Amino acid sequence: MKEIGQALVSKKFWVELLIMTLGMFMTGICVYYFLVPSKLIVGSISGLSIVLTNIFQGMGVNLSLSMMITIINAILLVLAYLLIGKEFGLKTVYCALILGPMTKVCEWIYPWTEFATKNDYVTEVLRKTGEIGADEFAYSVMGTPWFDLLCCVLILSAAQTLMFSINASTGGLDILAKIVNKYLHFDMGKSVTVAGGIICLTAFAINPFQMVVIGLIATWINGIIVDYFTANLNNRKRVCVVSKDYDRIRRFIVDDLDRGCTLYEVIGGYTNEKSIELEALLTKDEFSALMEYLNKNEIKAFTTAGNVSEVYGLWAKDRHRTRKHAEKR
Repeated sequence: MKEIGQALVSKKFWVELLIMTLGMFMTGICVYYFLVPSKLIVGSISGLSIVLTNIFQGMGVNLSLSMMITIINAILLVLAYLLIGKEFGLKTVYCALILGPMTKVCEWIYPWTEFATKNDYVTEVLRKTGEIGADEFAYSVMGTPWFDLLCCVLILSAAQTLMFSINASTGGLDILAKIVNKYLHFDMGKSVTVAGGIICLTAFAINPFQMVVIGLIATWINGIIVDYFTANLNNRKRVCVVSKDYDRIRRFIVDDLDRGCTLYEVIGGYTNEKSIELEALLTKDEFSALMEYLNKNEIKAFTTAGNVSEVYGLWAKDRHRTRKHAEKR
């Protein structure tokens, strides 16, 4: 109980709660405004829910989309807690449970029926295959299924990236993707593509071949964009500096930038002189500050920098722990 109380009063808890709520509202927008009207089945639990809802309605069982989403996510949440971890599971519980209500919020704010237009192409395809009757229509918010698809994927990918950055998920597909990522060691984008592709194939139960292909393409693009957003969100600079004034640079990195660094003894291949190389992982702003410090103080240094997209360990927590600096010389 004490740990729960401390978590509730911490800034980290409320910041992450706000991020999760925003991410789920973005996901709700994707489902309500893009997937439901156009009948697009993107590789997601929301897409699977649309498939199952249509199947059950054909059997005479009237289940709402929000109820179906909640049922499927409840099953997957157990897997998240058992296979991925307590923190991920608890955060995803909150996210998964509010997705259904978020679609209702979107409906309350502005129903898609007020501005969506009839999608003649998709309607004709669905009628030829007997998926919809003569008095039924497919709709489009953006005018064409491809624009609906692109808007949906962009917003959904941004929401997924936000969730993954705080060790949470939008639920459903992201739980499966996280399991694939943890146990098969795929990148998050590839994990999303693999899990989503399998789910997307279920659309054959209610959609014609053309619509399923659109969904598969959307799932593939989704994985690419998630990788892109994740790489940019987590991007760090691996900086290597060789200089005789290495101690001044070390003190700046440790004391001013509040980052750690590693020192190596190196030997120049051309001069055969011994020197010290510093290696540090910095954010883009910190790297800029380091270069400004070197130029301002006219420190002669050979500096190289490369991008690092993923960092594991204590790096991200360095600012929140008590550090014992090395004794200054």
